[in-house]
Amino acid sequence: MTTTPAAGPGHDPGTFREDWLEGLADAYARTVRRVPDTFGVVGRHAPRPGKVAVVIGGGSGHYPAFAGLVGPGLADAAAVGDVFASPSAEQVYRTARAADGGAGVLFSYGNYAGDVMHFGLAARRLAAEGVDVRTVLVTDDVASGPPPVAGREADPSRDRRGVAGDFFVFKVAGAAAERGDDLAAVARAAEHANAMTRTFGAAFAGCTLPGAGEPLFIVDAGTTELGMGIHGEPGLRTTRHLTAAELADALVDNLLQELPEPPAGNDGRAAVLLNGLGRTKYEEMFVVYRQVNRRLRAAGLRPHRPEVGEFVTSFDMAGVSLSVMLLDDELAALYDAPCDTPAFRSLPGEHPEAADLRPSVPAQAAASAAPAAAPSGAVDALTTDLPATAALQAALDLIAAHEDELGRLDAVAGDGDHGIGIVRGLRAAVGAARAAEPGPPADPRSAGAALLAAGLALADASGGASGALYGTLLAETGAVLTRAGGYSTALLADAADAAQRALSELGGARVGDKTMLDALDPFRAELHARADEPLPGAWKAAAQSATRAAAATADLTPSRGRAARMGPLGHGHPDPGATSLALLLTATAGHLNR
Repeated sequence: MTTTPAAGPGHDPGTFREDWLEGLADAYARTVRRVPDTFGVVGRHAPRPGKVAVVIGGGSGHYPAFAGLVGPGLADAAAVGDVFASPSAEQVYRTARAADGGAGVLFSYGNYAGDVMHFGLAARRLAAEGVDVRTVLVTDDVASGPPPVAGREADPSRDRRGVAGDFFVFKVAGAAAERGDDLAAVARAAEHANAMTRTFGAAFAGCTLPGAGEPLFIVDAGTTELGMGIHGEPGLRTTRHLTAAELADALVDNLLQELPEPPAGNDGRAAVLLNGLGRTKYEEMFVVYRQVNRRLRAAGLRPHRPEVGEFVTSFDMAGVSLSVMLLDDELAALYDAPCDTPAFRSLPGEHPEAADLRPSVPAQAAASAAPAAAPSGAVDALTTDLPATAALQAALDLIAAHEDELGRLDAVAGDGDHGIGIVRGLRAAVGAARAAEPGPPADPRSAGAALLAAGLALADASGGASGALYGTLLAETGAVLTRAGGYSTALLADAADAAQRALSELGGARVGDKTMLDALDPFRAELHARADEPLPGAWKAAAQSATRAAAATADLTPSRGRAARMGPLGHGHPDPGATSLALLLTATAGHLNR
């Protein structure tokens, strides 16, 4: 998951709240407008005579919560405080007055002491003026305090805090008010949504407030904070940095044991929200959700119109949270009801479950899409696989051991994904070769067929320029072998010639441009020089030449590809493509000697 500090424009902390609210109102004038002389926004649809006004709010730094969730079908207005601070009672009062349509006001917000006090004070003032007010606190975070108990008045010092489950409660309340429910019914629906909602989150890095030079709180490098709050409140425990699948498991495991008794009429349906805390990329969240979905379904839950995105953030905090709301028919209908806000829109009509929309995948396509897993023991693979497959497996084992190093080399000029991409491609290549190499072991045509299949699989799985070049290297080598009658050093030298020509034509590079050709060319030349020698010894010597040449690319200035833009700055670092090719050739040499 992403853990590097986020970069952004500088902000004046003294005017930040005013500036961003004004920008929001300008950008979404079709939906919201500023409440005059107030740090709050009200929907263009409000006030509506005879309709309950749903008013939400909290501190800045959590967008889309809270101002981004104002619009028809959701909240009628939102009062906004300074960063991570409650709006004042005066701001809440003015915002509620702007939204009141005469049918009463429902306040809903996260369970934090400042919010409870200021919204409570505003509620008292409204009540004194004859406005009927109800309050529903959101208490969904299982990492804090005891669970909510129906009928017990909230105690801010004891009850759970509200985090991303806010969205579910606000959505249900807004839909109930939109369909014309009275204030008591809107409050009951919101309370029911809160009682059925649980959230658990994890953070990988803290956040930095506008105008601050240092993070507000810090998560130690290489660790994950399980259960940390959206203002940096302590969580349950600190663990090592988790993979996406491990993170998904941690989120689900902590939620499943805290889910309430399902409501009457529940058939496993659950609204599911995987929420980004501000810095985590959407692609990363989708990787996490893949495992979340599997785990929830294995536990008997049916994700109902799941959402993956940012709903309640913590400025630029790196992390995610998982929220689940168990559904009955009433909650499902309210959750599915249409709404239109700056940050979230739901169109009218039915919302079929994800499983109903997922196309079936042909077995052949599914098999080709799944990369072959590397065997746990390379020696076993080498003793059971045929020549091309065993050589590729040996290359995969060695390059995987150097994956981080290749990534660091690639990061000098670009995105640092060379190691990841080549390992992913080689896994697919091993699987394709294993399926395509019919034998017998001594027939180079069998190895040629395997390398042709492996080249296409590698290019497909790895992607990018490196994937295409590596795929071409394997495919061209395979093409030469399919026409051969027997193995020899001369034959493999000819195959290296064909591969080099193809790479030059495809990539437009020449020897000296600081590419993988700078390792392939000395390898090819050494094989030709030893054409009369036995293959294992000749290949080993040629691989050593390639390794020396790859290291020497540190003295070259890149002339092709993305690295060429660096000019002299690209000097001093070996080329990642040349380095990975030298590793592949070295691994093959070891296989041939065995």
